[in-house]
Amino acid sequence: MELLKKELRELHKENKVSREKKYYRINLVNDKEINKGEIIFGKDGRIIIRDIQSDQEINIIKNKDVAGFRLNVGDKVEYKLVRSKEFNNELSGEIVNIISAGKKYVSGKFENHQSYGIVFPDSREVKKDIIISSEHFLNARDGDKVYIEIINPGDINEEFSDLRGKILEVLGKAGERGTEEKSIIRKFNLVKEFPKDVEKEASAIKIDYDIKDRTDLRDKIIFTIDPEDAKDFDDAVSIEKNEDGTVVLGVHIADVSHYVRENSPLDQEAFKRATSVYLVKNVVPMLPEKLSNDICSLKPDEDRLTFSVFMTLSKRYALKKFEIKKTVINSKRRFTYEEAQNIIDTGKGDFAEELLLMYKISKSITLTRLKEESLDFDSNEVKFKFSKKGEVEDIVVKERLESMRLIEEFMLLANKCATMFVNELSKKNKVNYPFIYRSHDIPNKEKMNELSEFVKQFGYNINIDDKNSIRKLLTEIKDKPEEFIINNLLIRSMAKAIYTTKNIGHYGLGFKDYTHFTSPIRRYPDLVVHRVLYDYIRDGDEILKEIEHYKRILPEVCKQSSVMEQNAEQAERESVKLMQSEYISRHIGEEFEGIVSGIVQFGMFIEIMDILVEGMVRFRDISDDYYEFDQKKHIAVGRRKRKVFRAGQKVKIKVLRVNKESKKIDFTLIN
Repeated sequence: MELLKKELRELHKENKVSREKKYYRINLVNDKEINKGEIIFGKDGRIIIRDIQSDQEINIIKNKDVAGFRLNVGDKVEYKLVRSKEFNNELSGEIVNIISAGKKYVSGKFENHQSYGIVFPDSREVKKDIIISSEHFLNARDGDKVYIEIINPGDINEEFSDLRGKILEVLGKAGERGTEEKSIIRKFNLVKEFPKDVEKEASAIKIDYDIKDRTDLRDKIIFTIDPEDAKDFDDAVSIEKNEDGTVVLGVHIADVSHYVRENSPLDQEAFKRATSVYLVKNVVPMLPEKLSNDICSLKPDEDRLTFSVFMTLSKRYALKKFEIKKTVINSKRRFTYEEAQNIIDTGKGDFAEELLLMYKISKSITLTRLKEESLDFDSNEVKFKFSKKGEVEDIVVKERLESMRLIEEFMLLANKCATMFVNELSKKNKVNYPFIYRSHDIPNKEKMNELSEFVKQFGYNINIDDKNSIRKLLTEIKDKPEEFIINNLLIRSMAKAIYTTKNIGHYGLGFKDYTHFTSPIRRYPDLVVHRVLYDYIRDGDEILKEIEHYKRILPEVCKQSSVMEQNAEQAERESVKLMQSEYISRHIGEEFEGIVSGIVQFGMFIEIMDILVEGMVRFRDISDDYYEFDQKKHIAVGRRKRKVFRAGQKVKIKVLRVNKESKKIDFTLIN
């Protein structure tokens, strides 16, 4: 045994094996050569390399990507293995070349020099200015924002090579909101318009009133609760008491799969988009409006086809059993969250008895979930108020109402039941039924260690290996000035939730079984989950063929859905930043109270507390001293006066400058 251990230690020194705690793994990838791999999602939702020859999965060293390119899932790369402190000195991948990144598109501000033009890209990836020959101007004027293709993307890494491009579209005057909105849409490859064959298919679809083989629920009290500005209502709820004291909670979801058939033009386009994207003043839908806002939308007083989960709850509101059925409903009321909340608060109004019982049940479910394994993150969102001219008039923090929590809890439970059904079916028939899971892996240890060090400055201590310690931290920071800073940092430390065919559970929710079933109008995985569930519920003669079919197609559905979800999140964040920069640009010179939300080498991030607008106080703009960043202590210290700034500290700031194109906001401190 000792001889074996000695040999393994020698092999480890020679990089022929990797060590993972007490286990050793053979390295099938050569650390002396340039290897080829493909970018994939790892279990924790972050991108990694899968070696093409060995299938070995390898972490990517942070900030070592090829300059000028954002790595995308599916990219083929060349990489070499190096030791990395970021991953406990294990062998990790350093990208040296992207083989198949394809064409490169960016937007930027155009400057006309008559015989040639220059585009200054508003991209974190492409740092070089891009030269445009006069024949590629496309009538762009000086100061226009343009969308271009880089003709020689292979030269992005070449220090002494010029980048050249051609203008594909003139978006408008740089800095204007309409122009910058177009720029976001182009940057993230979003397309509002649908292809002609898709529109043709959608326009031919009629509401199906044939309710054969469906449970008729049209006489039942069923209603929707949604945001005030919602147009697509894809979920409705109901509640009924049984004589034995149990209750049946119904979650009824728009049956989009009845209308969108697999491999049809509609389905292919939905797969390509994978999600609806909700920009502040614009929606890029997954499905044409005729389906999303009409035929599939659960409008009040209209018959609609649904897929329902009936959950029988005990007297203490624990889940006893559930059924999943195709149904038809007629919603009796469309509530906004505010209307439902008013009835919960006053006990008066339409369907008050049902709403109050639902509220009581949701509170019980929430408490039980939080007592068990769930983490309760509470991050703030903002809402923009616009003037009649369309300008951002005000920014307010969205209030998280109990009516919102009610719907969230019921949707979580329905998603859980849908997954339990498939897993129970697999156990019963001793066959692995392929499925789409919404998975959330355990947190990244390195990032959690950073978080642990960060929170010490506020007087908190956490054991990163103990989930209860993290839950305790979330309770301790409640309503404290540093609550949302720590919350957001904790979320960033977590793995990213992704879609996968492997059921590793959902760490954040504490669920062993979880999927997305409740939003098929706006999420493609939910639409596919409906198809899969219906085939498995029927369990017909073709079930073995269907199992093989889903084994073949679901991995690609998961991959595309995860990629497009992350793309949508980035676009939505940029849209919010655009509106925030527009609002704050009209308040240059004005003073606000803020909180230090982070410190980096060259300055401090400050968030204006009332409106959640974040900007930078650059150390060079502080006149009373020269400040330096202490990375170990996460503080900024004045060189002469030794004044200290730390995260969570309240400060007064003045708005110094705003760049609406880059969406960067600079503040200065007021002493």
